[in-house]
Amino acid sequence: MKRNLMLAAMAVVALGTANAAWAKPSAAIVAAVADKGRPAEDTARDADRKPAEMLEFAGVKPGQTVGDFLPGGGYFTRIFAKAVGPKGAVYAIISEGQAANKDKPPAVNAIAADANYGNVKVVAANFQSLALPTPADVIWTSQNYHDLHLTRLNLDVAAVNKAVFNALKPGGYYIVLDHAAPAGTPVDAANTLHRIDPAIVKTELEAAGFKLVGESSVLRNPKDDFTKNVFDPAVRGHTDQFIYKFQRPK
Repeated sequence: MKRNLMLAAMAVVALGTANAAWAKPSAAIVAAVADKGRPAEDTARDADRKPAEMLEFAGVKPGQTVGDFLPGGGYFTRIFAKAVGPKGAVYAIISEGQAANKDKPPAVNAIAADANYGNVKVVAANFQSLALPTPADVIWTSQNYHDLHLTRLNLDVAAVNKAVFNALKPGGYYIVLDHAAPAGTPVDAANTLHRIDPAIVKTELEAAGFKLVGESSVLRNPKDDFTKNVFDPAVRGHTDQFIYKFQRPK
C-alpha cells in the first residue's frame, strides 16, 4: 500500500515537472523575443502581450512554416521569423485590398524587405480561397478573428475557416487569440466593440473540421467588464483575451 502511494506521488511530481517544462519558453523563442531588431514600440508591449508564452503555447519551433494571418504592424511577424530561423518560413497573410493600397502600404512589406527577416514573405490572398506557397505547421491570428465578421468585409466566414484548414499540414495548428465578449453576444459586436464570444469561435472552427486541443488563460483579465470598445484608452492593451489552439486532424 505504502509503495503504491509512493509511486502515485512520484507520478504526480513527474507530471508537474513535465507541465512546467512544457510551459517554459524554448531557447529559440527567448532569443526571438530578445531580437535587437525589434522596434522599441513593440518591445514596450511585451509585458502585456507575453509573446514568449504565446509562441510556446503555439508550439512554434525552428524550421517550421508559420502563417501570420492578418499581421497588422508585424509585432509577431518579426518574432516568428527569428523563432523558426533560416530553415523556416513565415508567411505574412494580408488581404488583396491591403496589398493594393498604395497610399498606406502594409507594414509587413518593410519587414519582408529587411535582410534580417529574409524568411518572411508577404502573401496577398482572398481569404475565402487562401493558398500559401507551402502548407503551414502553424497559422496564427492575433486579435483579428472577430474582424472576419465585420459587415463591411462581407466574408463567408465558414469558407475562410475551411481555407485556413486546407492551408495547414495535417496535424498542424491554428491559434486564435482575440478580445472576449460575454457569452451570448452576437457576432455583430465585431462592428462596435471589436470583440467576439469565445463560444462562437469554437463552434465555427469545429464546423470547419478543427479540433480544440488547448487553451491558455495567460491574457485573461477579470477586471474587463466587456462594455468598452477595445480601442478605448481605459482598456486598450488590457482587454480580457482568450487563446485557443485548434488542430487539423492528422
